[in-house]
Amino acid sequence: MNFNSKNPFLNSKRFSSNAEPRTEVHQAQIIDYNQEMTVSGTINKTAILFLILCGAAMVTWWMTFNGINPMLPTIGGAIIGFILVLVSAFKPQLSPYLAPGYALFEGLFIGGISAIFELKFPGIVINAVGATLVTFLVCLGLYKFRIVKVTEQFKSVVVAATLAIATYYLISWVVSMFASSYVPVHYGNSMMSIGISVFVIIVAALNLFLDFDLIEKGAREKMPKFMEWYGAMGLMITLVWLYIEFLRLLSKLSSKD
Repeated sequence: MNFNSKNPFLNSKRFSSNAEPRTEVHQAQIIDYNQEMTVSGTINKTAILFLILCGAAMVTWWMTFNGINPMLPTIGGAIIGFILVLVSAFKPQLSPYLAPGYALFEGLFIGGISAIFELKFPGIVINAVGATLVTFLVCLGLYKFRIVKVTEQFKSVVVAATLAIATYYLISWVVSMFASSYVPVHYGNSMMSIGISVFVIIVAALNLFLDFDLIEKGAREKMPKFMEWYGAMGLMITLVWLYIEFLRLLSKLSSKD
């Protein structure tokens, strides 16, 4: 089976390279299927990561609304979470330890950012959460009933668009550090900025299909059990990205009122 994909995190090469080699065994040997990746196992791991993230988010959320500056844990959580993602990408076998750590520190970041947005635009967080949940369910339904099929061409287009967005964000950030007068086009509430946010949300949503596909194929290929944590972490990364982009879009729309 051709199981190639260029998904930045859930890269199929990671899945295939971590598959334990099949060797010829005696017919009487008992195969322990509990040591193989399953879709249900990945769903359970995703639920655990989600609960950890929400619990951590409540900490910086509470800090913000009780007069305590949340910037240190918010920024620190973002940096450490990013480092854990990089380590896990190269060492998937460590995912059972790295994935919960990512959820914890990313939760601190999400809680702080959400509180900051909520202070400026009351009610925006519940709307962003709802939009993220609806998008996730719609994409899951479209994938489950094969209305959207993840072909190699589909993967290539989504990955190319994702890398283009990441490159643009990186260049904008670097330039803004050295040119104080530079204002990235995606800032503000202009129609161009709103259009860019809508495009980014669409691309983020399309990445969910890649996540679903690779998790399903990983289970079909009987990857090692630790890949459930790796797959769950990849799905959480996409959901966090999608949620943040919804926050940004809704803030732009609210500021136009």
